[in-house]
Amino acid sequence: MLTATYALVSLSVEQASIRVSLLTFQQYMHAQLRQQRQLTLAHLDYAGDWLNRVYQFSYWRKVDQYLLPAIRQATPHADGLLAELDRLNHAALESVSLVRRRAMAAGYDSEQLEQLGAAIDSFCAALMARLEMDERVLFALARRVIAGEAWFAIAHQFLAHDARLAENRRSKARVLPFVPPAALAPAAHAPAVAANSSMQEGAVLALHHVA
Repeated sequence: MLTATYALVSLSVEQASIRVSLLTFQQYMHAQLRQQRQLTLAHLDYAGDWLNRVYQFSYWRKVDQYLLPAIRQATPHADGLLAELDRLNHAALESVSLVRRRAMAAGYDSEQLEQLGAAIDSFCAALMARLEMDERVLFALARRVIAGEAWFAIAHQFLAHDARLAENRRSKARVLPFVPPAALAPAAHAPAVAANSSMQEGAVLALHHVA
């Protein structure tokens, strides 16, 4: 079972990276929303791009690509759990759509910015719930039902997956970890977002791929 242990540790490392990045993103966005006079379209554009990429990345995790197919092959009795995981993914998608709608409606007064922050919180909470379900239930099920030889195939897939991610990092196609953009940090020197229709259209364009 050493191979199974290696595979599950590898999954836990990936889970931890996602969790830390979500929390960092959430804290960064709330800091920007609190400083509404310094909030710029560049912040929304950066946030929208990362939000879209991290949601798409959730479908390319090791869990979804390799572990879930192995569980489906190993047991016919996981349908309820897999349906719950799908529900959590759908909740995250609905939250992404809500962020987009809040950005479209935002006039950047305090109430509207609070609603946008709540939508971001909802997205992060949905993905966090999925991570918790993976760790609390899915990994334990995998250890019970996946046979020893199947873990060797999974471990080999993980190694190839990690090699591809390392290559993507070298080409700067990075999703995780979330790093607050240094170029946007001195927001006091950037023009503040105005509450007018042209600015609202810009926010929509920044987030229109998030779905």
